[in-house]
Amino acid sequence: MTPDPASRLRRRLLGAAAALGLVALSQPLAAPGAAALELSGEPRIAFIYAATARDGGWNEALDNARLRVEAELGVTIPTVESVPEEATALKNAIDLLIRRGFNVIVGTTYGYSEGILEAAQENPGVAFVNASGATNSDNLEGFYVRSYEAWYLAGMAAASVSETGRVGILGGFPVGVVNWDVNAFALGAQAVNPEIDVIAVYTNSWWDPVREGAVTRAMLDQGADVIANNLSSSSPFVAAEEAGAKSIGFQLDMSQHAPNGHLTSVVFNWDQHLLPTLAALKDGTWEPNPWGAFPSMADGVVALSPVSDLVPAEVRALIEETADAIKAGTFSPFDGPIHAQDGRVVIPEGTRIDDAGLWGMDFLVRGVTGTLN
Repeated sequence: MTPDPASRLRRRLLGAAAALGLVALSQPLAAPGAAALELSGEPRIAFIYAATARDGGWNEALDNARLRVEAELGVTIPTVESVPEEATALKNAIDLLIRRGFNVIVGTTYGYSEGILEAAQENPGVAFVNASGATNSDNLEGFYVRSYEAWYLAGMAAASVSETGRVGILGGFPVGVVNWDVNAFALGAQAVNPEIDVIAVYTNSWWDPVREGAVTRAMLDQGADVIANNLSSSSPFVAAEEAGAKSIGFQLDMSQHAPNGHLTSVVFNWDQHLLPTLAALKDGTWEPNPWGAFPSMADGVVALSPVSDLVPAEVRALIEETADAIKAGTFSPFDGPIHAQDGRVVIPEGTRIDDAGLWGMDFLVRGVTGTLN
């Protein structure tokens, strides 16, 4: 007799917890830590955006955090918007802010990584933090979030309502931070329905509403009845809603774009990372992690928006149980055994992928229809 999804997943949760007690898991080597940074005066904070701050997605999630930090600290935090991901433009913006007395610069995009590192090296008394940044130094820390944790839960919700046994997910580029979301979504869906087919399409853009809408309609034509969007545009939610399909959002609560079919969204609460970072800067204890900051669901930085009642009650309970295990560290979406599309074992049984493996993830898991291009 085939076990029900709840029993099957609970066995996996218990098995992962037991394995962690027996197996030494590999972790990336840490570079030597730096001494705590001494700011040149009281913290004065400014944000720099590559596009408009209220873009309805990535930037808006960060700008919401800025507003919460303002309210919490009782300060005004200015912004500089539409600064291209180009070294000269970024340097000019940073130089202007520093001349005006700002000594905590918050970048908001991977594309600033090299330029912000150069600025950090030239201004050792200024603190720099950069969302999704790939560079770090004594006064610079990139930060991202373990978004795959919440995407696993979102996959469980998607599979529980799919009547066709086929769901779709849109991603931007086939890089580690997107691949881990796609794979976690698929693995979560498989935890509820092992036979689920997950269509994955990369748009090779971070923002292309027309293409995203067209890709969504193509997935719907292929029988997908739940669409998950790992991008910022509202086009996929509108297209899914028009077709009577369900949808899952990202970065912000996207329910306003699909009032009938929205299941949940993977949301960012960046203030939960920025507030303790700023507190450490103020009291002189901030020591940038040489590998960057990588907070999790346990830190409150990534979460699910309220799960719709469209998801069966027993699955909503299972999502909560799984979330608790993730926060406790007794379960991870990438606890082995996990197989790639071609059948290779990419995460052996009894082990958990380390952070180096996450950042370098270059495979799609078994059960995903799509290619890394």
